[in-house]
Amino acid sequence: MGNSLLSIDWDYFISTENQEIISNLENERTIVDEWYKKYFQLKLQGKNIQNSFRLSSEVDSFWNRIKQIFIFNKNTKVYVSDSHVLSYDIAKKFQCTDVYLFDAHSDLGYGGSLSLDVNCANWLGFLLKEQVVKSANIIYSPFTKEKPEFFKHYNRVFDIKYLEIQDLHNKVNTAVIHICRSGAWTPPWYDQNFVKFLNALGLEYQFINCPVRRWKPNNLNFADQIQYLLA
Repeated sequence: MGNSLLSIDWDYFISTENQEIISNLENERTIVDEWYKKYFQLKLQGKNIQNSFRLSSEVDSFWNRIKQIFIFNKNTKVYVSDSHVLSYDIAKKFQCTDVYLFDAHSDLGYGGSLSLDVNCANWLGFLLKEQVVKSANIIYSPFTKEKPEFFKHYNRVFDIKYLEIQDLHNKVNTAVIHICRSGAWTPPWYDQNFVKFLNALGLEYQFINCPVRRWKPNNLNFADQIQYLLA
């Protein structure tokens, strides 16, 4: 029986009509300030950015389905972060043999990014490259724009499976669970839903570098709005 990392990205549950709205970078500015900037930019065009996103109804039944497949108990460690890169350290710390990733992105690496440092976009590729884990199982979000053939090189070199949640039949021994918010990709007005999702798991969890985001655009004065637009 394996020793699996169950890694879940909150963006698995969030659709966006326009992928260009979303940032490709991950830092303190993009997880808060950029959302305000985009909000006011679109408001000037007579649009509401919040209408461009939708939270999947799957979020309400997700844990019930997961508990039928993944074996864990009240002592299983659960970590919550903003960045998905933490999964790299978690897999090493718990000596995981494989990864089950629920995500809108593969996080295998893009455009030769395995020659760079470990980051949120390539952590899984690094775990495979460094032989920390033997295999990866990627369960894409229904909203993903990616396809397995985008990663032909990785697929030839490493043991990678692309699955649907209904394809998971065998029980999976789960060493540790990581849930990331990916704040550069997921809007702050869903953060309360995110906390509700965390609590629905029914296990204690530990926050690591997941700052609270306050979304109150209507409370900002004109000077604040200009400051965000010029950021």
